[in-house]
Amino acid sequence: MGVWLEVTTAKSENRHEIKLAGAAISKRISEEGLDKTVFQLTNLNLLNISDTCLTSLPDDIKRLVNLQSLLLFGNKLQEFNENITSLPKLKVLDLSRNHITKIPDSLNKMKELMNINLSSNEIDTMPSLGDFPNLISVDISNNKLSSFLDIENANMPHLTDLKLKGNCIEVLPSHVARVLPLLKNFDMGDNKITLIPGELANLGKLKELNLKGNKLSDKRLMKLVDQCRTKQILDYIREHCPKSEQTQQPSKGKGKKGKKQEEPQPEDIEELCHSMKILHVEDDTVRFKKFIQLQTKLHDTVCDKRNVATIATHDMSKVAPGDLIYTAKPPKALKLTPLSRSRQYSGEQLFQQLAAEAEALRKEKKRNVYTGIHKYLYLLEGKQKYPCLEDASGKVISFPPITNSEDTKMSSSTKTMLVEVTSHASLSSCKTVMDKVLQECLLLGIGDEGEDDGYHTLSVQQVKIVDTEGNLKSVYPSRTDCVYDGTNIKVYRLPKK
Repeated sequence: MGVWLEVTTAKSENRHEIKLAGAAISKRISEEGLDKTVFQLTNLNLLNISDTCLTSLPDDIKRLVNLQSLLLFGNKLQEFNENITSLPKLKVLDLSRNHITKIPDSLNKMKELMNINLSSNEIDTMPSLGDFPNLISVDISNNKLSSFLDIENANMPHLTDLKLKGNCIEVLPSHVARVLPLLKNFDMGDNKITLIPGELANLGKLKELNLKGNKLSDKRLMKLVDQCRTKQILDYIREHCPKSEQTQQPSKGKGKKGKKQEEPQPEDIEELCHSMKILHVEDDTVRFKKFIQLQTKLHDTVCDKRNVATIATHDMSKVAPGDLIYTAKPPKALKLTPLSRSRQYSGEQLFQQLAAEAEALRKEKKRNVYTGIHKYLYLLEGKQKYPCLEDASGKVISFPPITNSEDTKMSSSTKTMLVEVTSHASLSSCKTVMDKVLQECLLLGIGDEGEDDGYHTLSVQQVKIVDTEGNLKSVYPSRTDCVYDGTNIKVYRLPKK
């Protein structure tokens, strides 16, 4: 077996990153095995072997002592190679979408880890977790865990995101709030939890709590979980869920002066709902800061870090009237002024500029390489054409998955918004992401002003997609889109006037 061109190029150019992904690489691996000379590139900071038929990781992985990011998602790995835990500088570990069943105790040796993604495997056992001074995010969703992580004696002072959705966990321990005081996003959806400890309300930084899909014994709490926001759910937990040392629920404090407004009764919740109207409208109020936060969240979750789709937003008043054209251009031919930049770049110039910035960041001590748009550069590596969206004047307003144009940038004064979702995977992926975008916008109150009851409305203008010959390819939202069964969202499909 000869040395692969990608490995030869990386060595000759002294590259610090290498990506071996997709069907062509998978075919090579199936026919001749992985080129192990890749493990001689000891200066690598990033190794990406993804979406292939790779079934095992060679022990030579331990030679990559400068590795900071190891991305092995979407393969056929059956075991966690313990040599990974000997990589002294590793910060990002992504083993999602494999067939791994167990994680070794030696995971605790990896003190530099900042992000761990083990989602969509077959893990039924996790080791007791100890000292992880730099850990920020852990995702072990969609596995086979029957019990919560053993973190009672752990030190994870910076952990903000913990996702354990889609397991078989039955008990949520009361010490979570004590051990993880900075937790912001906590996803325990689709497990087998019946009781929620009152201590959970002590998570003062918590912004997103998902308990949906559990069979909670408190039926009122279960309605709140399905229909209300995190703050309302935590308020209820604080007032009504017993703490571990309590044997009965605390008094509700009826008749006392200055008591908090009562939570919605179940019968009230059934009557109230969010509503979505799909019609042709021009005025829409955008809650700018909330939406930017939402967009970032969705890129990391439903968009799978832009591997599935990319969301872009534009101030509609700054887009030239007329049809939009989605196309692809050679890197030198694509021209736009990127977000937060003052001059125009070609696609090639922008890629080189961002690559240089990423290299500079890597050289800075104690800095995470993957910040901002730099972490998406690998999605464009080696591409002969770059995707882009042009407005009716021929101006490029979007360069997915990297950036939008400064010319159509959103601001707090934006009144109408164009939302664009692009995907290399499929049209259905775009629709799935857009459905989620609209749902989250509605629940956050981005759009029309909400009523006094705290529920909101959102107006969405339908669009159609045609090919270069004018043949209709798709309409969005169609009657099969924006279907939110099992939620308190009603969609009104009004005819065009």
